[in-house]
Amino acid sequence: MFEKVEFYRSYFKSKDIPAGNIPEVALCGRSNVGKSSFINSFFNRKNLAKVSSTPGKTRTLNYYNVSDRFFLVDLPGFGYAKASKAEQATWADLVNSYFLKSRNLKLAIHFIDARHKPSENDLLLMELISSIKLYSFIILTKIDKLKQSEIAALKKGILKELPGYEIGKNIFTYSSIKGTGKKEIQKALRDFLLNT
Repeated sequence: MFEKVEFYRSYFKSKDIPAGNIPEVALCGRSNVGKSSFINSFFNRKNLAKVSSTPGKTRTLNYYNVSDRFFLVDLPGFGYAKASKAEQATWADLVNSYFLKSRNLKLAIHFIDARHKPSENDLLLMELISSIKLYSFIILTKIDKLKQSEIAALKKGILKELPGYEIGKNIFTYSSIKGTGKKEIQKALRDFLLNT
């Protein structure tokens, strides 16, 4: 299911997104959380998604066609402090309208930096996802930057903060550098899409 992937198109407005019936999986989270690195490492493609040292570079809805089975949709990140308030508002409006208008959205994958607790914006995003009754995975990124004891504490703490989630079912740890969690996420995503 993940053998073939190619960049499809970028959209500046949610009204322009594809109107067919191909399922969509949205990637969302704060700026610089590692979504682009995830895309490249997940599909073993170095330059499939542009990775920048400067947060806030994704300003459109970026569609990737995965084996003609589903679209992976990379959404603009939130919380980039150096972006103007107008820019941040534009990104937020684009993300919100996408969630509310896409008829093909089946799953949201919410990325959270494993080194930090979910931010206020993360919690607001969770509320939005919950309000439209959309199923979601949470991926804790940059796990390679933590010690084993910190990872254990993280897993214990995150379950208290996010009731209804379960490690290995809809919460995963991931390292784009080491590939940690890749097989587990592939299996969960494959199973979800095949049963949707």
